[in-house]
Amino acid sequence: MDGSSGDGDGGLCDALPLEAALALDGEGSRIAQARHLAVAFLGKVKDCLGIPVATATVEIVQLIVSELVTNARKYAPGPALLQLRVVAGPVLQVELWDSNPVAPVAKALDPRRIGQHGLEIVTALARTVTVEQTPVGKRIIAAVPLDGAAA
Repeated sequence: MDGSSGDGDGGLCDALPLEAALALDGEGSRIAQARHLAVAFLGKVKDCLGIPVATATVEIVQLIVSELVTNARKYAPGPALLQLRVVAGPVLQVELWDSNPVAPVAKALDPRRIGQHGLEIVTALARTVTVEQTPVGKRIIAAVPLDGAAA
């Protein structure tokens, strides 16, 4: 997402389809950067495509991004990559690739359990969540409708 063009939109709308990415390392500050990227990206979606993006959708996406990035940082031994893209629907795909090949598994419900609710949260908020094995890890894809439809 660079704003180098001289257009009235600051170059934000030059590259379609709309996508954004953030390489992640072990720094905790990357979680905040990922959330900021998501907010800026959804603003670009609204401004460039004219797709209304509800405040609740922005908050949902920030939470999904936070959970995915936190889990990658906690459980994957190496780098990770966050990608955001708009696909037909319109739907936002939040993709997180990490180097740990083990697919996450939601734990049984236990209201006394502290922590380890990330996958439950993402699954509850997204329309769909898929996990794909990759040659060097896995990719988790959470699809969020941009029209504000409940998951």
